[in-house]
Amino acid sequence: MEALRILAIVAAAATAIVLALGIAGFGKGSDFNRKHANKLMRLRLALQFVAVLLVLGYIYLRQQGGQ
Repeated sequence: MEALRILAIVAAAATAIVLALGIAGFGKGSDFNRKHANKLMRLRLALQFVAVLLVLGYIYLRQQGGQ
């Protein structure tokens, strides 16, 4: 159960990092943004999906008394 909590935190942090990279690239408007904006958005969505699933799984297991 603790491992699931740690994985959820890591996934959320990874999502935040990719989001920050995307925002920084967008704000700069450079060649980096043109090349990588779409890939970063897809990666962020995938990481966000995983993070949400992990959080929901953690909440579900905690409700079942698996502390």
